[in-house]
Amino acid sequence: MSRRLGTAPETGRTWRRRFLERGLDGMGDEPRPGVPRKITDADVERVIVKTLEETPKNATHWFTRSMAAATGMSQSSISRIWRAFALAPHRSQTFKLSTDPLFIDKVRDVVGLYLDPPEKALVLCVDEKSQIQALDRSQPILPMMPGVPERRSHDYIRAGTTTLFAALEVATGKVIGSLHRRHRATEFKKFLAKVDKTVPAGLEVHLILDNYATHKTPDIKRWLLAHPRFHLHFTPTSASWLNLVERWFAELTQKILKRGAHRSVQALERDIRTWLADWNEQPRPFIWTKTADEKVWRRPASLR
Repeated sequence: MSRRLGTAPETGRTWRRRFLERGLDGMGDEPRPGVPRKITDADVERVIVKTLEETPKNATHWFTRSMAAATGMSQSSISRIWRAFALAPHRSQTFKLSTDPLFIDKVRDVVGLYLDPPEKALVLCVDEKSQIQALDRSQPILPMMPGVPERRSHDYIRAGTTTLFAALEVATGKVIGSLHRRHRATEFKKFLAKVDKTVPAGLEVHLILDNYATHKTPDIKRWLLAHPRFHLHFTPTSASWLNLVERWFAELTQKILKRGAHRSVQALERDIRTWLADWNEQPRPFIWTKTADEKVWRRPASLR
């Protein structure tokens, strides 16, 4: 029993003995030594109800100080109650639900490609990371030292922007990339032509992409008619998390863009190309683990 409940064997023996001696009366807590409780269960309930159902008059959410003033308790008591019941009024998260009427069908289509890709075909996750800014700090970056993190000025100098078009191969993690100063249908068409040249002629090409207007222009549709081996699979609206290339963009942002300093767009593009080449030398695929039906009813946390 103790192993099933995750308790020490001695604890299990103690409760069993108390039940045999006094029945259900022996299962309650015995008086404990020390100072009696000053905060009653009613006090705890009052704090929880105020936290969940009310807001202070002069703020959008409760702080320990304002809740202590409203209840007559100490800030430390409020803090302990909030921690005990996993309440964090200072935290807030954002979300957006897709209103796509074909949401479930599109999720099943895309996830089906991830879990059971067609034979003699390549599945590519496609998107563009637009408006990547070449930023240089206004003062030199101070390097990390023992006990001191790297330091940089909060202000920066803009030197222009570029756009990265990327196609992530689901099976291997390799990425086809192309940099352009603009992100119109013209540039997307050039990128499709590059993908067409890169993928062996004997393979069908399945592209997973979002509903951006440049992906659906008449010129793009004419190009697709002239290249029938290309098949487009659109993610639902407001569901960019379904596209695995977004996870790859997060890697690029974290490792190159977030703390990078570039005095020109050319320098920025050079670093991106270098990082892309290094990635493709040792690519790492992102493994999708949830079925479509599991994914529809859970928040997107199954990328690893």
